[in-house]
Amino acid sequence: MNCAEPTDVTFSFTGFAARGGLTDHHKDGWGIAFFEDKACRLFLDHQSSATSPLAEMVKRYPIKSKNTIAHIRKATQGAILLENSHPFMRELWGRHWIFAHNGDLPGYAPTLEDGVYQPVGTTDSERAFCVLMQGLRDTFPGAQPPLPELFERLAELTEDITSHGVFNFLLSNGQALFAHCSTRLHYLVRRWPFSTAHLIDEDLSIDFAKYTTPEDRVAVIATQPLTDDEVWTAFEPGQLVMFQCGDVAASTRVKVPEIVLEKLRNPSLDPSASQNCQRAAAVAASTALGDVTLAAAAAEVAAGDDPTDF
Repeated sequence: MNCAEPTDVTFSFTGFAARGGLTDHHKDGWGIAFFEDKACRLFLDHQSSATSPLAEMVKRYPIKSKNTIAHIRKATQGAILLENSHPFMRELWGRHWIFAHNGDLPGYAPTLEDGVYQPVGTTDSERAFCVLMQGLRDTFPGAQPPLPELFERLAELTEDITSHGVFNFLLSNGQALFAHCSTRLHYLVRRWPFSTAHLIDEDLSIDFAKYTTPEDRVAVIATQPLTDDEVWTAFEPGQLVMFQCGDVAASTRVKVPEIVLEKLRNPSLDPSASQNCQRAAAVAASTALGDVTLAAAAAEVAAGDDPTDF
């Protein structure tokens, strides 16, 4: 999520955590990151989020943030270890950066030996994150450039990694949230005047108008729409979007491999699609101000290393 005013996500995380082994089978670790200016609170656990004592603590800890990224893992590559749990965190230009990946980069083995950023775990996701961070650092070694310049370079780095497979990701430094779609991704922007929203996969509705002000605005990003009474916008394959203050600030397109596009058009061409197409948990925020954030579960994604959602 990315929003104009800090948002308490304890309500949404309660439903999100249940998907990690209770109401769904994504039980191979979880994580959630809350930005507070340039620093980040990161909670990770290799246990199921449905049974994790740490997850219970997060449910009761009303942390407010303008940028939050959460992830529940269903492992298909990489052992079920803490170091393989998303989101991943690194420092660049005196800020924390947070990254979560949804997809598969088969055979991706970039040269990282001489770089500042090294993977701790064994996932292709973390390797890709290190490549992004190293690429940005090498291009802008002194200090962070203006966000439009950063966004342009990020698009170039994203296109290179995308050539290796499916690379849906969320990335944030606390100033903006970047979302890239290789296959499936949707977003909506909730703004004043707010109305009631109803979840697709649970009989739960919330009237946001009771809790919001004209200053509130929130961008929600998920693999598939989470609600059935709001207008969601589908990302185009290859689309990279920068969100700021709860709205779209910039958008561009990068090239997606034809084999990925063909399997997206015709899933029957992918023999693993029926096995890898799984329900995923997706955290998103929908309103700022006190424990009324609507979010939950609901995505289908054919993926590799971490067939989960953000």
